Formats: sequence, C-alpha cells, structure tokens
Amino acid sequence: MKKLLIEFLGTFILSLVMVTGAILDSWLVASASTGFVLMGLIYSGGHVSGGHFNPAVSMAVFLRGRLGIKDLPAYILAQFLGSALGAAVGVLLIAGKSGEGHLIDQQILAALICEVAGTFAVCWVFLNVASSRATIGNSFYGIAMGGILVGGMITLGKISGGAFNPSLALSLGISNISGFGNIWVHWVGEALGSVGAAFVFIWVHGKD
Repeated sequence: MKKLLIEFLGTFILSLVMVTGAILDSWLVASASTGFVLMGLIYSGGHVSGGHFNPAVSMAVFLRGRLGIKDLPAYILAQFLGSALGAAVGVLLIAGKSGEGHLIDQQILAALICEVAGTFAVCWVFLNVASSRATIGNSFYGIAMGGILVGGMITLGKISGGAFNPSLALSLGISNISGFGNIWVHWVGEALGSVGAAFVFIWVHGKD
C-alpha cells in the first residue's frame, strides 16, 4: 500500500502542476514545472515505489522483468486515479476554467509519432538509469527523468500535447487542454513507445 500511495500522490501532483501551468500560463511553463516536479518526486519517493508515476514506465519495467504481474494493475490504477484527481482539482482551483482544446485532427500521424518517440525516450531513460544492474543504487535518475520529460514536452508538446504518460493524457482530456477526442492517439502512441523501449532494452542489455 505504501508503494501505491506514493504512485497516487506523485501522479496527483504531476497532473495538478501540468494542468494549472498550462491553463494559467503557457505550455513552456507547464513543461518546465512538470519536469522539475517529477525530479523532486523521484528523489522523495523513488526509493519506496520506484518512482514510476507513469503507466507507460510501469509497463516497460514489467516487460523488462522488474515489476510483478500482481503489482502492474495496481500501479496503473493508482496512477490513473491520482492523475484524474489532480486534473479535477486543478480545474476547480482556477474557478472551473479549462484549456483551449488543442486539436490534432489535421496532424494525427505526426502526433502519434511524437507520442511514440517521447514515450520511448522516457521509458528508455528510466530503464537504463533506474532498472539496470549497472546503475543499481544510483542517486541521479531524478535529474535524468526530469530532463528527458522537459525536453520532450517543450519540443514535441505543441504537436501532440506532449503527455508521454497515459495518466497525464487523461488529465489533458479532463482539463480540455487536449480534448478527449485525442486520447486514443496518446494511449496508442504511449503503449507503442513503452513496449518498444522495453524490448530494445532487453535486446541491448538482456534482463541482466
């Protein structure tokens, strides 16, 4: 339960920060603040739950062999619940104001590619800095994860919404930053990116 609480709280905070930053200020502010907050959350809770805060990361870690089949559904549920609550609270805190409904109807393929690439990068970095035997016990993966997320969100986010995280994609829908009509693009791209990162990692490193 402690692990699930950490995952719930982490995705709640990430969602809250991303939603309020994007609606009240700009996507640049939302990207930077979400990355910095992820960094802090990993340092504070990574030693308890692994610091996934992302169903795509949890899936990659499972496929890589570092998360049990019994834990995977619970992690994902905690992450989705935390993210949904964070988005709802964020909208409530700013007096019910929602986003502008970023549309990707005319660039679905580009958005899908962005979500695959961004999620692959996030999961690939996590697997290498937090699940590899060569880096067990390291103390730097919060910086690595925060950095890869900021870079991806800033550069690819204007095309796809830049979630790279199925639970944050749900937050984008709840807050209308990116409408629910886009969520399938996020989830398909994120699933492909997660699975791809796990299998490339196993091909390169084995399950060590």
